Amino acid sequence: MDKQNAQMNASHPGTNSPAEYPPQNSPAAFQEPPGHTGYHGPPAAFPGTQTVYPGPLGAYPGTQADAGPVGFPVQHQPMYHQPGGSVGLLPRMPAPPPPSDCPPGLEYLSQIDQILIHQQVELLEVLIGFETNNKYEIKNSLGQRIYFAAEDTDCCTRNCCGASRPFTMRILDNMGREVMTLERPLRCTSCCCPCCLQEIEIHAPPGVPIGYVTQNWHPCLPKFTVQNERREDVLKIVGPCVVCSCCADIDFEIKSIDEENVVGKISKQWTGFVREAFTDADNFGIQFPIDLDVKMKAVMLGACFLIDFMFFETSGGKEQRTGVWQ
Repeated sequence: MDKQNAQMNASHPGTNSPAEYPPQNSPAAFQEPPGHTGYHGPPAAFPGTQTVYPGPLGAYPGTQADAGPVGFPVQHQPMYHQPGGSVGLLPRMPAPPPPSDCPPGLEYLSQIDQILIHQQVELLEVLIGFETNNKYEIKNSLGQRIYFAAEDTDCCTRNCCGASRPFTMRILDNMGREVMTLERPLRCTSCCCPCCLQEIEIHAPPGVPIGYVTQNWHPCLPKFTVQNERREDVLKIVGPCVVCSCCADIDFEIKSIDEENVVGKISKQWTGFVREAFTDADNFGIQFPIDLDVKMKAVMLGACFLIDFMFFETSGGKEQRTGVWQ
């Protein structure tokens, strides 16, 4: 038997006889056999697979991520408090891509055909009749805020000149940038003097005139001409003879140059007995063709503010106009 084992070991080098195998629990049992190079670890990843955990995924659709795309700042929408203490997002119109030849900030007007203007109620005016700077929210038909308008006039001018005062109206976008400036000079308020009638100048951006709204003399009707930056007539605005109405809107029609076609209107909206009687906070609506030049849409805003001050602004608790175009 020993001779047979010796012959087997000689014919199969590198093998051990049963007596030469170490116990299974001894360290020698885990020694690598001759010719074995050792464990090389798991196989490499297949091409196209990730070998490192990429980190958490982005936010789910509809939620705000902590960071935006590379190169773009994160814009956090301002919050407002709802009744009952809950917090929500203030609805604001997102900025569409600007069309060609559009002044910066006016791209909001390129895709709408209606504007709503809501004047804020000033408590100081209601209580003691002290004239303060007017403030307005400008919204689209969905109620989303597009702009915020604020009058910039000194205290002496406001309370001495009343609704006939010259003013500067600054219009800001949702980011707080001034995109338009309206300038109304001091002019005559009586139609009996046709040499110095009302006018307002519209700048977008500030310092660059894009249009004008000038009053036309007429013995019975309030009339205005809308002009472009070159003082060329573009549209006409014609109001009613009696600029007064109870429980109904008052419309100023926007017409073509020959006044044959009505293309839109500026409406002073009825806001209720209490608000009409005790405040001068008015609501307006402007309608125009959606394909109207964006600059002329901005000029319509200036026309609306001029009409508000001429016919519906109060001074010391009294209406600026008696309601009849004189």
